[in-house]
Amino acid sequence: MRHSLLVLALTASLAPAAQATTPNDHRRIVTLEAQVKALQAELLAMKAQLVAVPQQAATIAQLPAASSASVEAEVDALAADPATPGSAANTGVDALAAAPGSSGGGGGNAFNPAISIILNGSYAHHSLDPASYARAGFPRAGEGGGPGPNGFSLGESEISFAANIDDKFYGQLTAAIGSEDGQDHLGIEEAYIETTALPNGVSLRLGRFYSAIGYLNSHHLHTDNFFDRPLPYQAFLGGQYGDDGVQLRWIAPTTTFLEVGAEAFRGQNYPSGGAQNGGLGTRSVFAHVGGSAGSDNEWLAGVSALKTRVAGGTDGFSGDANLYLLDATWKWAPQGNFKDGGVTLRGEVMWDRRNGVYAEPADPATVLAWDGQRRGAYLEAVYRFNRTWDAGYRYDRLWGNAALPVGGFDPFRHSAELTWRNSEFSLFRLQLSRDTPAPGATDNAFILQYQTSLGAHGAHKF
Repeated sequence: MRHSLLVLALTASLAPAAQATTPNDHRRIVTLEAQVKALQAELLAMKAQLVAVPQQAATIAQLPAASSASVEAEVDALAADPATPGSAANTGVDALAAAPGSSGGGGGNAFNPAISIILNGSYAHHSLDPASYARAGFPRAGEGGGPGPNGFSLGESEISFAANIDDKFYGQLTAAIGSEDGQDHLGIEEAYIETTALPNGVSLRLGRFYSAIGYLNSHHLHTDNFFDRPLPYQAFLGGQYGDDGVQLRWIAPTTTFLEVGAEAFRGQNYPSGGAQNGGLGTRSVFAHVGGSAGSDNEWLAGVSALKTRVAGGTDGFSGDANLYLLDATWKWAPQGNFKDGGVTLRGEVMWDRRNGVYAEPADPATVLAWDGQRRGAYLEAVYRFNRTWDAGYRYDRLWGNAALPVGGFDPFRHSAELTWRNSEFSLFRLQLSRDTPAPGATDNAFILQYQTSLGAHGAHKF
């Protein structure tokens, strides 16, 4: 009987995970995860005690599979028809929120890792040849520093494994499968462990992961509202910055969501390079605050900075580089039910300040002084008609610096998207964009994207 109650508790606890989270929900979900982990630990202890009894061993051996199947069935059912605010599932989250908890990742269980596969393909047509695409004032660098190829492409798909390691640690590994110049390649996108039992809202992450600077950087690409990253991300972060390192994060015990943190990275990947300072080449700090305004509005804002030392960067720069970011997101939906419709506004501003030298990649013998600042920003708006359709517009722009060797043109781009979702696990997206990367050059792009999620599917970030 006790086993059944624990299984039911696990099922009810995990059911809300299929819904998107907001800053106000974050602490309740963190607490809920801690309760789930405690129940899982109790199941393990019960199994260890009862396995010693021969006539009960066979029954106990089947318990994890039965529990996992029950939970997964409930998650799948909720994915097809997620509970709305005020439902019994949400009431269960509220009831558990009063208990103390700790931060950590979700997904998986104590016996088997949660496995997720994201397939992300596209067809694209660019009026400019992507192979020779050049952005004036902003040398192309990093894997996501420019447009993708013409024609059909599998893009970059993901395989992710996540589970609680024990009562104090959570682990995740995400492998990225991509294709470049007709050659397939497999790489480790993220591979880290994170504490789940540190007191007072503190968590520690170790391994390879995406930095928490800005808003989009820590989000996986398949969660974006548009097919590609905004121009500032492409120019200043190569699309997305991740590296080997450590992160310390603290979530304040307040009704308003507040987190602050700091990171130290190896400094191997763009915008870093060369793993300077003995393999501690990059440092960053970040802070985010968010909350609700009535029952219809949610908001999140942040400030962050990244400081790095570069030697032989892929864009030709060597020296000291500093990047400063501001981000803000506002969401509106009737009664806060963002799954059924609403509006999302988001924007970020970046300042890139460098002091060093620049060597033209085509002519490394020519070295010029680089001391100056560049800027970038984007603003996007997405209207979700219902659970099936949404449409959005994004404007992104870069501001160069005429005093720098790379020139001073200001590239800009307009993008519009229309997305159809059959469920939370599949979508088709049409995107049209008009990009002006250099004087007299215009890239008109037509992109049709398809994306599916197989296996476990955790809640997306706010």
